[in-house]
Amino acid sequence: MPAAPRSLASAAALLALALAGSPVQAETPAQRAAEAKAYLAAIAKLDDAEKGPQLNAVIAANPAAPQEAARLAGTGPLDGRTVLVKDNVETREWPTTAGSLALVANRTNRDAPMITRLRAAGGVVLGKTNLSEWANIRHSPSTSGWSAVGGLTRNPHAIDRNTCGSSSGSGAAIAAGMAWAAIGTETDGSITCPAAVNGIVGFKPTVGMVSRTHVVPISSSQDTAGPMARSVADAALLLKAIAGSDPADPATAEADAKLTDFTQGLATATLKGMRIGVLTRAVGNHPGVRKVFEQAVADLKAAGAEIIEIDFQPDGAMFRDEGYVLRYELRRDLNAYLKTLPGTGLPRSLTEVIEFNRANADKELRWFGQDTFIAADKLTDAEAYAKARANSLKLAGELGIDKLLADNKVSLLIAPTAGPAWSTDLVTGDRFLGIGAGSLAAIAGYPHLTVPMGAVEGLPVGLSLMGAKWQDHAVLQAGAAYERARTAALPRPSLKRWGE
Repeated sequence: MPAAPRSLASAAALLALALAGSPVQAETPAQRAAEAKAYLAAIAKLDDAEKGPQLNAVIAANPAAPQEAARLAGTGPLDGRTVLVKDNVETREWPTTAGSLALVANRTNRDAPMITRLRAAGGVVLGKTNLSEWANIRHSPSTSGWSAVGGLTRNPHAIDRNTCGSSSGSGAAIAAGMAWAAIGTETDGSITCPAAVNGIVGFKPTVGMVSRTHVVPISSSQDTAGPMARSVADAALLLKAIAGSDPADPATAEADAKLTDFTQGLATATLKGMRIGVLTRAVGNHPGVRKVFEQAVADLKAAGAEIIEIDFQPDGAMFRDEGYVLRYELRRDLNAYLKTLPGTGLPRSLTEVIEFNRANADKELRWFGQDTFIAADKLTDAEAYAKARANSLKLAGELGIDKLLADNKVSLLIAPTAGPAWSTDLVTGDRFLGIGAGSLAAIAGYPHLTVPMGAVEGLPVGLSLMGAKWQDHAVLQAGAAYERARTAALPRPSLKRWGE
């Protein structure tokens, strides 16, 4: 694919700058405008089939971004930096589709509160990113990274490999140098998995740290937005901009009291004397992943950390009850969201979404169905739901992360985030390797950071760091310290098929 190096020219230069860390001094308006212009050029080239590989990572771009970046340079902590936003988060510029043709007319002309905060902090909304349709809750198994609106997102490290999901476009876009950072959302793995397999940093904050108002929902118990970036410092800076309480989202009631400058102390954070727990069963049996993880553990030890091996297997009832909770809350929360939409001709319930998909089966249901939607639409037993939620939360939190931290006297838990990206196959769906322990943090609602730790045959893999509720800053500090201690070489996007 001879055009690939030329199509990446400007993006590669920006990527090199980003990997070196964010500038300490504020950029000039002209420099910020030039950055935004280069990012727009990268988006145009990498999503134009005639000019280069079509990543399908960005589905809408803001042509006024250079002017906005110049205007906002020197204002707020984001200082005119550009941010891509997953297309289940409302922004006033474009419709918010969740990747579904049922919502292509969902132009609300409003910003989610986190986007209002982003703009107030001097951030520029550069565009909207593709995602696994309906945040990957429509059917299981499915193919991550596919939506009827945006098509199939491709991994810039190997374009025939998967991006994971559901924040697929956000992960691929940042890896390919299409923006400074991006916003993803997660219910269980939807920030951390695509960040890991695309070779970037992803942070799922404590549920309640960031508002979910005007975000297409799955689960009020587990949904959260979070930053995806090329360094821990950049992720922390974006979190600083978007976090905070929102009267319309009761889960965020404590957020303002927990806010801090998440970037503070990252440059000097140390692992010396820190006790870190390794979830040994979550490492899996893949020899390549195990080798990279062992090097990451060696780096942590060399930086002064004390490693404690923990033999822990989550209770299967946790996953069973999580499934019930997600299906029940999907029906309840999505119905509530759809009923508030200001437009016309839109579905107003999960039932109507199911009917729309059936009526448009050739476009919506060709590759996989909507069995999870159909099952969720039948759940009305509030008592069974309450029991499932209480049990899953207890098993993941009190008897999971909390107990593991306390019993082993450790500050953090670590494991590989996921396996390397698998070959995308729309016919048979995703193929996960059973690596990682992120569901514990997702179900408990606790912070989970993934940081690149190396590669398996050129395919990125990430290191997960998980901590207690509201310990977001401590987790970010540990991640930044590991980032400096890491000795493994990190892969660069090839924009070719794997092995070429």
